[in-house]
Amino acid sequence: MAHESTYQPTSGFARWLDSRLPIPRLVHDQFVVFPAPRNLNYLWTFGAILSFLLVAQIATGIVLAMHYQPTTADAFNSIEKIMRDVNWGWLLRYAHAVGASMFFLAAYIHMFRGLYYGSYKAPREILWILGCLIFLLMIATAFMGYSLVWGQMSFWAVTVITNLFSSLDSVIPGFGTMLVQWIWGGFSVGEPTLNRLFSLHYLFPFIIAGVVVLHVWALHIPGSNNPTGVDVKTSSDTLSFHPYFTIKDGFAAVMFFILFAGLVFYAPNYLGHSDNYIPADPLVTPAHIVPEWYFLPFYAILRAIPDKLMGVIAMFASIAVLFVIPWLDTSRIRSVSYRPIFKWFFWLFIISCIALGYLGAQVAEGWYVFFSRVFTAYYFAFFLLVMPIVGLIEKPKRLPGSITESVLGPQASSAPVAKPPKDSSVDAMPGGAVAAAAAEGRA
Repeated sequence: MAHESTYQPTSGFARWLDSRLPIPRLVHDQFVVFPAPRNLNYLWTFGAILSFLLVAQIATGIVLAMHYQPTTADAFNSIEKIMRDVNWGWLLRYAHAVGASMFFLAAYIHMFRGLYYGSYKAPREILWILGCLIFLLMIATAFMGYSLVWGQMSFWAVTVITNLFSSLDSVIPGFGTMLVQWIWGGFSVGEPTLNRLFSLHYLFPFIIAGVVVLHVWALHIPGSNNPTGVDVKTSSDTLSFHPYFTIKDGFAAVMFFILFAGLVFYAPNYLGHSDNYIPADPLVTPAHIVPEWYFLPFYAILRAIPDKLMGVIAMFASIAVLFVIPWLDTSRIRSVSYRPIFKWFFWLFIISCIALGYLGAQVAEGWYVFFSRVFTAYYFAFFLLVMPIVGLIEKPKRLPGSITESVLGPQASSAPVAKPPKDSSVDAMPGGAVAAAAAEGRA
């Protein structure tokens, strides 16, 4: 969202720096006075929460890497040493492990909010695609980090997931096996595999940070979407980012980190698996291999397909389809709040995702497999059928005339004098000025 810079250097050094490297001007314009829609709710705070979590994960990960030994003989014991002998090592390890779960929890809320309010629609397609790329990088990073524990569950999870590439043998004979052995660095999961996963796990968070910068940049070009999906029309529709939304984001972050701290201090292993406290043993396979909870919906999709290759394709397609959502949704209305038919399908989609998460944790047999197939079918039908068709036949509700109207009601845009031209600013109207001033006070 283009807006004129209001930054004024207050010292000689500030003026000297501003003329050579205007970082203070950038921060001031993009994170202090940047205009944001005045009706943003608390679901919009998860962007800031995710930024804090990324910094926390990188900081704790760097310190943990100083003590970790990426060898098959010492990996498991080095983590135990961190927990027992390194000062505050238990806190660093639990904060990093629980932080991964909190990262995905916040990311899923952030993504579902974007889906509900149509934040993927024009002119924010690149913003959405970058967000999906971040999600894909998060999945890869978390998978590699999970393997570093070198416990029974993480070892066999790596073995199972990497073996999926062998399904390519049915397309090109021998290619899948060759690819798997290249990933392993040998004929089985071993020390070369662990070293590669450790190196990439250390590297990927910095790549994520770089894409996050692009994500924020892409956000600040068109500006934030809002719960109504109505574009900003006048200055009364916006508030400066600081102090209004910095306070709001800060409060939400504190509430979220209370949950985070509760898990770290009182239930750090609640979201993990007890088998990961058993050293990896290639000769003993766990009775039931499951990934971390945030991978379970995709794991359920993988197991729902009886053919190995088609299951792998379906699992990757369930992520790939997210990238093309901006072109699958044919509705001209962004927010689901104003789409009475699509809203039912959306909540069925939420139920399907939760159900797939539950089914992914169960044994792949009987009714669990049947329902996995049912919810997998709806997962893809939602994107490939519901979005294109419902957008064409649905009659949406009336949208508010402006963002200000959605906050203060229709009377906010009314004036006691003759109706002004359409291109007049709300601030230029006597009634509009009063309403805008009242809105500032109420906000």
